[in-house]
Amino acid sequence: MIKRINTFTIFCLAAVGLFSCAVGQKPETNTPVSADLDFTQLIQPVPTRAVLKDSLYYTWCGTMVADQKGTYHLFYSRFKRELGFSSWVTHSEVAHAVADNPLGPYTFKDVTLPPRGKEYWDGLCTHNPTVHEFDGKYYLYYMGNTGDGKVTPKGLNFVHRNNQRIGVAVADSPDGPWKRFDTPLIDVSPDSTADDALVVNNPSITRKPDGGYLMVYKAVGKKKPAPFGGPVVHKVAISDSPLGPFRKQLGTVFEAKGSDFPAEDPFIWYQSGSYWAIVKDMHGAFTKAGQSLALFQSGDGLDWQLAKHPLVSKLEIKWADGRLEKVAHLERPQLWLKDGKPQVLFLASDVDPSQSFNVHIPLKTN
Repeated sequence: MIKRINTFTIFCLAAVGLFSCAVGQKPETNTPVSADLDFTQLIQPVPTRAVLKDSLYYTWCGTMVADQKGTYHLFYSRFKRELGFSSWVTHSEVAHAVADNPLGPYTFKDVTLPPRGKEYWDGLCTHNPTVHEFDGKYYLYYMGNTGDGKVTPKGLNFVHRNNQRIGVAVADSPDGPWKRFDTPLIDVSPDSTADDALVVNNPSITRKPDGGYLMVYKAVGKKKPAPFGGPVVHKVAISDSPLGPFRKQLGTVFEAKGSDFPAEDPFIWYQSGSYWAIVKDMHGAFTKAGQSLALFQSGDGLDWQLAKHPLVSKLEIKWADGRLEKVAHLERPQLWLKDGKPQVLFLASDVDPSQSFNVHIPLKTN
């Protein structure tokens, strides 16, 4: 079901911007996978204040970090409702809201990654944010793209979609200012047969116990017909620095037999001697619960297996007032961890295409 990462070393002759395409680094010794997590037992009822919604914008992709003063900073994607939901691929921007409680309510403060001109690789669209604090600095990883700026109401604008690349912005404070770079952190591979020859997006990163950094990202190859391409897979990259260069590893992870697009939206972290990942299970290949959220576990961050309790959540929200609401989507999982343990699960959701909202789900911490 899952391809093991090949550990033989090969070399790539090209390097683009901040990213390195040297691959196949020998992994660490695989530590025992003994810890156990069951998110169905951790998820708590959601207070009604733990929602971010905007009457003028679709909101998506919430990710949060706390500063040393006790302020909670939520970074999220937003795009104008008047343009339709498919405008996420052409007109999304990463915005910033603050609160004095991790569950909110959050108040809009500013736009962190606005459009900056179509001549930039991320000049017209920023999306997929995931924020982290490493050694006193703040790193906001994201997907950016550029293109013709045209919204296609009945589907994706593939000019923009196929220009998706992964970047990072850096700041000394979550309030900014944020430094962006003129080249991607992770670019597509120049080899047309590579797993990530067409698109890279959905970055997730965690610090390794040895002090390095592990990234998992979504990728699209060119083996399937244009413009969608495919298959849609996930790859691993490692670095000694949160700014890269990242060394892409051979092989793909989170695979399901017979599916060219089994998962997306990974969030990875390290806890209790294991790496963990929550992914969107596109069709129930991992949870057998239809579209849902699934949990994976790894001893080294390279070789991933389904966790003992693979189901994180079905498409439903249990509210603190007793309602159990069925939703159309639960996507872009992000965790806020305190003292190394998950405290809040951030998700993007909607009930129907006319709306969207971010929901912040409290987790049992004992």
